[in-house]
Amino acid sequence: MKISEIKISRFLLALAGASILTAGGCRQAVADSPAAEHRTEKMVAILPGMIEDQSWNKINYEGILKCRETLGVDLEFVQNVTESDFEAVLTEYGSQGYGLVMAAGSQFDDAVSVVAPRFPDTTFCVVNGSFCQGRNVAPIFPKEYEASYLASIIAGNITRSGILGIIAGYPNAPMEHLLDVYEKNAMDIISQRGIENPQTLRSYANSWSNVDLGKKIVEQMIDSGADTLFIYANEVGLGCIQAAKERQVRVIGFSDNQNDLEPGTVAASVYFDFGTLYRWTVEQYMDGKMQGNKVHEIGIREGIFVPVFPEGTPEGLRDAVDQGTSDFLKGKVDLTQWFSD
Repeated sequence: MKISEIKISRFLLALAGASILTAGGCRQAVADSPAAEHRTEKMVAILPGMIEDQSWNKINYEGILKCRETLGVDLEFVQNVTESDFEAVLTEYGSQGYGLVMAAGSQFDDAVSVVAPRFPDTTFCVVNGSFCQGRNVAPIFPKEYEASYLASIIAGNITRSGILGIIAGYPNAPMEHLLDVYEKNAMDIISQRGIENPQTLRSYANSWSNVDLGKKIVEQMIDSGADTLFIYANEVGLGCIQAAKERQVRVIGFSDNQNDLEPGTVAASVYFDFGTLYRWTVEQYMDGKMQGNKVHEIGIREGIFVPVFPEGTPEGLRDAVDQGTSDFLKGKVDLTQWFSD
């Protein structure tokens, strides 16, 4: 997918690439890192699913390719690594002397906490991770709840029934936070439109790959009145979108640009520009600046979340997303207020 060939939010086009922020947690950071002392070109990214999932694994793969292209580095990758193999695969690359091991998904946190202490000369970076104990542990956290805020503006403005279906892979803190923000902001928008009794239907598939299950969940939600769907469940989402097409309801694409997956069904997408994320991470590592004991955050301000609209999208919807983005950047909206915990 080429960003130059799609129409993105006009407001976000004005954002300059800023420095990635660091989170308030894990403050016992040290100034140096193992990468500063043991420079190596051996780098790998580990993906938990197939790169054809039209979701999380695909955008990580695109980020890897963009990083290779822009930096001229040999960033290897391995896909479809199951959770039972996480520790073994991390150990394999650590024992082979890889300097940077990236792992795509918070589900790698526990495995990294076990493996990282055994390989102090390897920097472990979990994309979307939160475990950061160790001078060689430096997770990157895309603030996905900021992306779901943008998605909620789209959903809140296009639903007719006021009933939103939400399908996610597994419940964890980052997932619940992004769904909380999506639900509560969308409900506010729907109420402001004068639609009575708005509601959300949230379901966890407890799977990233069961396409048939995704289809069944969506069919049940549509039977309950849902006319707009938000899906963040990797390959499960393919079944969800298929069911949405068959039943003629709308989907908000998330993580990947899914507009062309089912034109007319996917109303708009919020695309994750992981080329920026991977490039920054590798540059920091190569420069010896990949600081451990710290979660590095990235989000709307860094231009990583890009609303993408298909041809014929009403100007009013584009304007609503631009206004919501502007309000956020001006500090008028505190998304964390909507976290349920």
